[in-house]
Amino acid sequence: MRLVIQRAKDASVTIDGTVVSAIEHGLMVLVGVAEGDTIDDARWLAAKTAAMRIFDDENGVMNRSVADVDGEVLAVSQFTLNASTRKGNRPSYIHAASHELAVPLYDAYCDLVAEALGKPTKKGVFGADMKVALINDGPVTIVIDSKLKE
Repeated sequence: MRLVIQRAKDASVTIDGTVVSAIEHGLMVLVGVAEGDTIDDARWLAAKTAAMRIFDDENGVMNRSVADVDGEVLAVSQFTLNASTRKGNRPSYIHAASHELAVPLYDAYCDLVAEALGKPTKKGVFGADMKVALINDGPVTIVIDSKLKE
């Protein structure tokens, strides 16, 4: 699984002109599930998401987690995170997980983050044509891949 985590002042998902999810302060997370990913990948990434210290403390140092600042998480499925650009200029998505694998792992990731934070994870709608808005705070953007574990 691959995540793009962005510290957000404001983020939302709109479908057909209707806002379906929104946060005011926290993390906007794009979630890509690849073939071969397992629940262990979701667990590792959820723990990292909840504990990652990318919010400023009283000294202006990134030393606090989303839990520490009572922030929210908005997680949006993003199969294009698994694009292969090795050949040509048209990305290939052959490494993206099938719907049957991706949906349960995306849902599990969201549930595990919610459990770690003690509040629901806001979500996009899997497979929908979503318009995602974000005010990236900093900007702070972190990419994590559960296979690389770095």
